[in-house]
Amino acid sequence: MKLKFLIPITLLWMGAGLLAQDASIPEQIVKEATENSQLEPLAHELMDVIGPRLVGSPQMQKAHDWAVARFRDWGIAAENQPWGTWRGWERGICHIDLVAPRVVTLHGRQLAWSPPTPKGGVSAGVITLPEVADSLAFARWLPQVKGKWVCISMPQPTGRPDENWEEFATETSFSRMKQERETQETAWRQNLERTGYDRRTLNPALEAAGAVGILQSRWSQAFGANKIFSANTSKIPVLDLSLEDYGMVFRMAANGDNPVIRAVAESKELGRVPTFNTIATIPGSTLPDEYVVLSAHFDSWDGGTGATDNGTGTLTMMEAARILKKVYPNPKRTIIVGLWGSEEQGLNGSRAYVEDHPEVVEGLQALFNQDNGTGRAVQLSGQGFLHAYAYLGRWLEAVPDSITRHIETTFPGNPGRGGSDYAAFVAMGAPAFSLFSLSWDYWNYTWHTNLDTYDKIVFDDVRSNAILTAILTYMASEDPERTSREKAELATDPRTGEQRQWPSPRAPNREGGLD
Repeated sequence: MKLKFLIPITLLWMGAGLLAQDASIPEQIVKEATENSQLEPLAHELMDVIGPRLVGSPQMQKAHDWAVARFRDWGIAAENQPWGTWRGWERGICHIDLVAPRVVTLHGRQLAWSPPTPKGGVSAGVITLPEVADSLAFARWLPQVKGKWVCISMPQPTGRPDENWEEFATETSFSRMKQERETQETAWRQNLERTGYDRRTLNPALEAAGAVGILQSRWSQAFGANKIFSANTSKIPVLDLSLEDYGMVFRMAANGDNPVIRAVAESKELGRVPTFNTIATIPGSTLPDEYVVLSAHFDSWDGGTGATDNGTGTLTMMEAARILKKVYPNPKRTIIVGLWGSEEQGLNGSRAYVEDHPEVVEGLQALFNQDNGTGRAVQLSGQGFLHAYAYLGRWLEAVPDSITRHIETTFPGNPGRGGSDYAAFVAMGAPAFSLFSLSWDYWNYTWHTNLDTYDKIVFDDVRSNAILTAILTYMASEDPERTSREKAELATDPRTGEQRQWPSPRAPNREGGLD
């Protein structure tokens, strides 16, 4: 149901409920957000100066300490609450050069938790995976990787996204490229299966056979963007090269041009380190044991600087809290900001918080979570709560039309099974909602890629989200009624025909990381 259909109904809901609220507060929120925005300096400090926030890294700890300091600057009590430990690791300098048959600096980086190169770097030739008949043939070939860099990714036939081909290529050319690529991908996948290994087990096998390092390229299907995740080796580095450079090196090796790569990849293992959630609190004045939670995960992968995943969600919640403290310093219900650690490894921070703070789950009036990129909020689901349309409709009525006109609502919606931190609360039957954002090509260009950086932030949209969050929080705090937790009967899944189920609570991984 789109929001425009809600407005006539919500006018009837306003009544006595809004009479108890100060109609000027939403106006003051908009004024503060537009005339005194702190989004740009906060974004600079977090993304440019602190940088990526890989769980277990010193940068993650710096981010936690920075957020506590900023909240306290605004007069908001804040602390870092420990929830477990993780593998401590610090990224260092990474420099990759092709030194033969010609000299060129390559674009690439080591993966998270990658072992370093030997001190001073390592130079070695390059070898590609062979075509094999079966696992025995691969086992006979395996000793050849000793002392070599090994290319483990399929070289892409094109670095142009499909949308670029669709715009400029002839239909015949585009169809031929797609068919050739599909054939190549199928052959590559089948050949990997014949080796007896998969993506998870191949690298350790190459490491055990004496390879000096692993070369990969995990293209995101967007210009210049690669997905950057974690290494799964214990002694040798895993480097991700840009599509262009990886393809060049692969072709050289395959054609007998004897490429040699020299790499310096520095990193430090820091042992087990504590992990945290940053929690800020504005105490409630009359209902302190009831809560409105502003939610965003604080950690990121470290291919870029985590700007849209989830720097923008973090900025939204911090800015909303700053504004509320200024224009609404004595809320009716307690307002909590949760900046969660280790969402990327399985919602660990928020799941630990749910376990450790049952009183917040029990007293939760509403939680608002933002996670999927820099764009303005365009979807709001009732998350499977039967009467969510009533209270969300009341609260949305106070939000400017310039914001709500873009939002499509779905009631009662489905609870979802994860994806972001609201799910940790929904699984406990608590009313938690995702402010789902406009894509801005998030999935291909910035989600977990080397391009997730400050320049991708759309500040007008983040400002809109901060206003939306602050007004919803104010309305939820002041609402004279508690929100209903009655669950809707879920529809069947159209893909499987099976009855949808509410998610079950999952325990956090409090002692994670690779050993």
